[in-house]
Amino acid sequence: MNWSWRVATIAGIPVRIHVTFGLLLLFIFGLHLAGGSGVVRSLEGVGLIVAVFGCVVLHEFGHALAARRYGVRTRDITILPIGGLARLERIPTKPFQEIVVALAGPAVNFLIASLLFAHFSLTAFADGGQPAQLAASLQGNFLAELLVINLFLAIFNLVPAFPMDGGRVLRAVLAIRLDYVRATRIAASVGQGIALVFAVLGIFGNPMLLFIALFVFMGAGQEAAQVQMRSAFDGVPVARAMVREFHVLREDAPLAVAVEFLLAGHQHDFPVVGLGPGAPAVGMLLRSDLMKALAGGDTARPIRDVVKTGCGVAHPMELLEPVFQRMQERGCSAMPVVDDAGAVVGMLTLENVGELAAIQAALRRPGAGA
Repeated sequence: MNWSWRVATIAGIPVRIHVTFGLLLLFIFGLHLAGGSGVVRSLEGVGLIVAVFGCVVLHEFGHALAARRYGVRTRDITILPIGGLARLERIPTKPFQEIVVALAGPAVNFLIASLLFAHFSLTAFADGGQPAQLAASLQGNFLAELLVINLFLAIFNLVPAFPMDGGRVLRAVLAIRLDYVRATRIAASVGQGIALVFAVLGIFGNPMLLFIALFVFMGAGQEAAQVQMRSAFDGVPVARAMVREFHVLREDAPLAVAVEFLLAGHQHDFPVVGLGPGAPAVGMLLRSDLMKALAGGDTARPIRDVVKTGCGVAHPMELLEPVFQRMQERGCSAMPVVDDAGAVVGMLTLENVGELAAIQAALRRPGAGA
């Protein structure tokens, strides 16, 4: 994620903190001060939040390590003000595996709460104490607050609001009987319905629920669309989606050449090759980068100065899904397609990929082609 920094690497998984989490800590500190608490009490309030998010990190490692058991790598874990996010390379499509991965997070919170309760129980009854003494020891205790919060986190995450943990369990259970795309669509609809309930409760109660509602509603829709797209790409090669009629630019050509092609036709992005006959592709000149470069008014500037070189290339016979994933990860709206000799034979754009996904989805609808 942008605006996040790596603070540790645990079990080979980078842990990152988003800048907005620091703003949350400052807000909590200021809130305590405004409420009349002293600096010490305000720092204790911040300390509780840090401890809670420490438990959130452990929650996310529960997901990550369970996923690793099934060969799924975790790119990183990021701490945000509304919780943690473990970015798995993929979600296991076998229902039982997804259930295990989804439940591993809340299980960690239940385990933390159980250990804290055991600590209080042993402390209270070690000297022959009574249940009343145990209850009294929990009042206003830092660890007791942490115990209650972990119970809340575990139970709240089990709410079947996809893409929260409970929603993923719901999707996996539905996928036992239904195809994966339909199961995801149903789980996403349920999640978005619950998100609307969260939003109403947030308006009349805790404003934090509004942020959670927004996250759930948007996350459910986005993941449902991604699953639909992955299904449409199943077994489809890059050659099926690539643009075959396009202009190629040399890296030493001036930006004015790209402007002429841009105005003369429908092509917005251009593969860029090196110098000489049969020169390999060196990157893409994207429309967004071209517009930024033109803001300086220098159309004689060579294309090599603004070409995007981090997109890589694709082969016509590569499967479309992993190539599409690479494009998303690298922030590339287009990518050159090259043959075995390295010659540019096509261009893959997100627009064409989207069109193919729409066509594939339409063809798979009941009654299509009748």
